[in-house]
Amino acid sequence: MKIYTKTGDKGTSSLLGGTRVAKYHDRLECYGTIDELNSHIGVVRDLCTNDAVCGILARIQHTLFTVGSYLANEKPHERVTPVLTKADIELLENTIDIYTAELPELKNFILPAGHILSSQTHVCRTVCRRAERLIVKLSESVAVEQDVVIYVNRLSDFLFVLARKFLKDVNKQEITWSSVL
Repeated sequence: MKIYTKTGDKGTSSLLGGTRVAKYHDRLECYGTIDELNSHIGVVRDLCTNDAVCGILARIQHTLFTVGSYLANEKPHERVTPVLTKADIELLENTIDIYTAELPELKNFILPAGHILSSQTHVCRTVCRRAERLIVKLSESVAVEQDVVIYVNRLSDFLFVLARKFLKDVNKQEITWSSVL
């Protein structure tokens, strides 16, 4: 398989379905940001030493490819792409509940710092929030499955809790935000 096709040399790309659109098209912004998020999660996964967490991150990476293919598909009723399931959302929710039970109650805003693994997970969280905003914007002009929005929203919550868990696991304190220094 050739890596370059030269079809995008004039600033357009093809959606699943064949329509050529500008490389800044809302759909490309959405699935490009999902791809960026997936890459950042790969860094977290590479830094992670907890096999159970690494397994969840691997599943999330596969699911993000599903989300990206859905977002790239201009005709989901005609062209079948992998399906996001309720189980994908439930995995995030159940894991959030388990990890949250292990963490101290959150009483202040915390800074994204304290350990490289936690900080990189916060980078993932912020990219995920951007993806969510872009997907919601896209949904104002085209139909977007609600489960896609829910999954990305829940994923950002998961990443926040995971960043906190990573700090706890390495015995580092959360750095709380202070308006007065």
